[in-house]
Amino acid sequence: QVQLVESGGGLVQAGGSLTLSCAASGGTFRNYQMAWFRQAPGKERQLVAAITQGGGTTYYGDSAKGRFTISRDNAKSTVYLQMNNLLPEDTAVYYCAADRKMILITTTRYAYWGQGTQVTVSS
Repeated sequence: QVQLVESGGGLVQAGGSLTLSCAASGGTFRNYQMAWFRQAPGKERQLVAAITQGGGTTYYGDSAKGRFTISRDNAKSTVYLQMNNLLPEDTAVYYCAADRKMILITTTRYAYWGQGTQVTVSS
């Protein structure tokens, strides 16, 4: 069973940038597709970005397109989310997720989840 630990969240002004990291342990990282989700208070958890096991295919939610980039380093068992031009509406808890399925999942049906990291964007 894989364990996921997110880091890199914090407070940033609108227009700024943050890079989130998610370190995985307890499994063979290259066997897992990875994703970032976010959940704002009172709202459903939504997919931000996903990446396949080898990193060759990525998927972005509408809110992330053109501003966020997901990447992974299989040697370091880590997935990243580079977030640029942050907006106040990006404020949320960001979660890392993993799954062994080979078909990219674009819903919340991931098997493993981290505890989340808070991102707050001030206006």
